[in-house]
Amino acid sequence: MASFSAAQPLSLPRQPILSNSNPNRPSSINEHSRQTLSFIDRCTDITHLKQIHAHMIRTGLFFEPFSASKLFASVALGPFSSLDYARKVFDEITHPNSYSWNTLIRAYASRSDPVQSISVFVDMVSESPCRPNKFTFPFAIKAAADGSILPVGRAFHGMVIKSSLANDVFVANSLIHCYFSCGDLDSACKVFSTSRRKDVVSWNSMITGFVQKGSPDKALELFREMEAENVKASHVTMVGVLSACAKIPDLESGKRVCSYIEEAGISVSLTLANAMLDMYAKCGNMEDAKRLFDTMEEKDIVTWTTMLDGYARLEDYVAARHVFDSMPVKDIAAWNALISAYGQNGKPKEALEVFHELQLQNNAKPNQITLVSTLSACAQIGAMDLGEWIEVYIKKRGIRLNFYLVSALIHMYSKCGDLEKARAVFNSVEKRDVFVWSSMIGGLAMHGCGREAIDLFFRMKDENVKPNGVTFTNVLCACSHTGMVDEAKRFFDQMESAYGIVPEHKHYACMVDVLGRSGYLEEAVKFIETMPIPPNASVWGALLGACKIHCNLSLAELACTRLIELEPRNDGAHVLLSNIYAKSGKWDGVSELRKHMRVTGLKKEPGCSSIEVDGVVHEFLAGDNAHPMSEKVYEKLDKVMDRLKSTGYEPEKSEVLQIIEEEEMKEQSLNLHSEKLAICFGLISTKAPKPIRVIKNLRVCGDCHSVAKLISLLYDREIVLRDRYRFHHFRRGQCSCNDFW
Repeated sequence: MASFSAAQPLSLPRQPILSNSNPNRPSSINEHSRQTLSFIDRCTDITHLKQIHAHMIRTGLFFEPFSASKLFASVALGPFSSLDYARKVFDEITHPNSYSWNTLIRAYASRSDPVQSISVFVDMVSESPCRPNKFTFPFAIKAAADGSILPVGRAFHGMVIKSSLANDVFVANSLIHCYFSCGDLDSACKVFSTSRRKDVVSWNSMITGFVQKGSPDKALELFREMEAENVKASHVTMVGVLSACAKIPDLESGKRVCSYIEEAGISVSLTLANAMLDMYAKCGNMEDAKRLFDTMEEKDIVTWTTMLDGYARLEDYVAARHVFDSMPVKDIAAWNALISAYGQNGKPKEALEVFHELQLQNNAKPNQITLVSTLSACAQIGAMDLGEWIEVYIKKRGIRLNFYLVSALIHMYSKCGDLEKARAVFNSVEKRDVFVWSSMIGGLAMHGCGREAIDLFFRMKDENVKPNGVTFTNVLCACSHTGMVDEAKRFFDQMESAYGIVPEHKHYACMVDVLGRSGYLEEAVKFIETMPIPPNASVWGALLGACKIHCNLSLAELACTRLIELEPRNDGAHVLLSNIYAKSGKWDGVSELRKHMRVTGLKKEPGCSSIEVDGVVHEFLAGDNAHPMSEKVYEKLDKVMDRLKSTGYEPEKSEVLQIIEEEEMKEQSLNLHSEKLAICFGLISTKAPKPIRVIKNLRVCGDCHSVAKLISLLYDREIVLRDRYRFHHFRRGQCSCNDFW
């Protein structure tokens, strides 16, 4: 069939269009009219369609329902459709038929404006003699699904039942998809179970819905039912089932699915091959993933990125980097995968290095996902200068501040020690979801602003934002850091009864920390004993940490024993108990534990403190001599300690957790702590009133805490120190924690 280029004017017939027979039937159109309509299918741009439209109006053909519908469908759904123009054409049709109404609803539902599709549906019901039919509802329901408008979806469901269309398989499948999209899994299951007719799409919709909504085990169970009912699976089914195996993760089931694909003779498309690859990678089986990867004739960016992410999950960064460097094309998704992999696996420095690489090339530009991952890495390492640059970059580039970016900015500023900037970001946005609120509550909690965090929780409630598990974790942490035991108990008791949130291990661990940190150790033990779920390592770890604070050796031994039973390779548990032995003068216990660590190959995590100066993050280990300015740092340290001693400072030698006989050596051991080195580097590298911001990977010791308070007073410098658990703001000789940490 011939087609027309934009340069060719159309030569349309000029004869009268309609015969004398029934004008509402296509058969009434004469040969010249058919010729005009045939041009619609051969158009290659909107200009030719407009010419045909004008000709049809002039000759009267446009006022014939079938002809008008054909033109309108091409304008609305064709390869060069224009929705604005389509709406104008529709409004010119005197009496639109059902096909035209359905076409307009479908056109809007297929675009990014689902509300408009629903509006057209309402117009059809209220203004037209045409009734919604089995072709209308699937598109209208799709619009409700795309907009996640559950009440509208339910209204459509009611109309479907009244129209006796509930058993139409296409309508039922649309309802299943809608309910899953809106998060109403029970209603989706009800539609599925009550449908008399189910096709493979019905099963696929359920399987995919369960996977996407975090119930992969139910997806696998449904697949087994599907097999039992002898429903032939499609490649879409297999993609959904493999995704479920990947999410659990369940390598054994995943391998059975791969065998099923081969035995059933299901054609392996690129999408299905990528799903198999993803299953192997997420289940940690990179040998089979590599074997499949090498046999794939066709690979796309998803294929390469899956391999990269798989190696990164196993912390095989050499292999991950090799995959990245071998990629024929690196889109932003590949850069994001590498940045995210480093950031999520405790390698923030490497994540930021990759981000800097990205900035130096022109083939891909950072997007929202890139910036969220990079901000997370900034938060981990305390790189606030880069975090601030990203906020400016967002504004200059006009990047939309979605909830994820807002939360990431709040989290970054909070963890870098600038609570005021975190508040500024929070206050600058009008709309906030639960994650934005939770981020701000978490920021206040880690800075010891417990009362303000709780006030913000109630503000969140007043604005009808429902809290989630993360919100309560942050609220309980806020109570813990400020000793608000009664408030914590109330919040914990209300989680399930008032908010429908079943407490998880992290919430129980928070409550143990609240009780233990405030000295209620026996009550914390009773709380653990009455838990409805078995206590995990984080729960026993919270008790062990509290035992260290209050030097309770007997309970510490109990907590450490339980913790090591769950995590035999937990070096932190051994070190904590060793420190408690040392504090109690039980040096035999210290020696025994350290011998056990040597024999089993466990190594204590070294104390490390970092400080950012002029956009560069400097790291110091305890007793570090590797830094290029270490000589000047130690000179400054000696001067600082001499000045502190002249004001009456006495080293807290009880913080020395090694067997050292000489008092002078004990003092020297304390002076080598990494946070003291970082603070001294800050004193010689920055000037007041710029705060000195230090990030410590372990809990700050009592002596370093006292020294930081004195330095803030004698040198008139604000020091912001983040340790593993919280922030300490030192100003004029006082700490924001009020010595409760």
